[in-house]
Amino acid sequence: MTQLPPLNGLRAFDVAGRHLNFRAAAEEMGVTQGAVAQQVRQLEAHLGVKLFERLPKGLAFTAAGRGYHTLVATAFDDLRAATETLRPEPGKVLVSVTPTFAAKWLMPNLPEFSAAHPEIDLAVLATERVSRFHGDGIDLAIRQGKPPFGAALEVVRIFRQEIIAVASPALVGGHSLPLDPEALSCLPKLHDAHGLWPAFLRHLNVEDRGGRGLRLSQTALAMDAALSGQGIALVSSFLATRDIAEGRLVQVCPDTLPGEHDFYLLAERGAKRGSAVQATFDWFASKADANV
Repeated sequence: MTQLPPLNGLRAFDVAGRHLNFRAAAEEMGVTQGAVAQQVRQLEAHLGVKLFERLPKGLAFTAAGRGYHTLVATAFDDLRAATETLRPEPGKVLVSVTPTFAAKWLMPNLPEFSAAHPEIDLAVLATERVSRFHGDGIDLAIRQGKPPFGAALEVVRIFRQEIIAVASPALVGGHSLPLDPEALSCLPKLHDAHGLWPAFLRHLNVEDRGGRGLRLSQTALAMDAALSGQGIALVSSFLATRDIAEGRLVQVCPDTLPGEHDFYLLAERGAKRGSAVQATFDWFASKADANV
């Protein structure tokens, strides 16, 4: 009887083959890059076959490695499916998002999702940390970033990063809109971790004359401070759409600052998705800006 290869080596090979990168595989598995590389080497030694070509910027399958990976990936999919059958969680979907996206877009739109899919139990993991599909058990993720994201992911851009300046009507009540450069320069500004005010003012050719301001760790907190009249905040336009439409915030000048990091819906490419995960993926994708 043929001896089975070491399971750790097979798992490392499966993950590394999906990413074609030891570093990305290590992040997913929650181990070091060296550990992944060693496990793959041990598997190659056990088989007596070279599975990857090591390249300066990643990996490439050998002919034997490509065919073997197809079989190994299928075997792991079958194991996951068998486990799911043993302890099914029908209708449960875990999505990872940033805290600001959760507070300012997802929570206000959840009633619509629940009405469309009452059978789905949606769980939201709100974190700034980049979540791992296998390591953290997530089904979908929405992240702000810049392609490429890797061949192992299916990616849909849902919102462009278009930065606008917003404030409460009470703060700018004594000024005519759009604000003139003098008012925009002197009114208090709310700063978040993105630090976009200098670039925004340069974009408008407006001199920054300082004035008091508040520094906060998240855009959601800056928006809350703007809602309470403490200053002008810079936010992605789609996050402020509802507050602007309902009169709680106003856009103080028509100019927008294009950003480099749009918002993307991410899912594992090639993974067997249940109907609940696919329906949730499709719902998020349907919310994409018409111009993305």
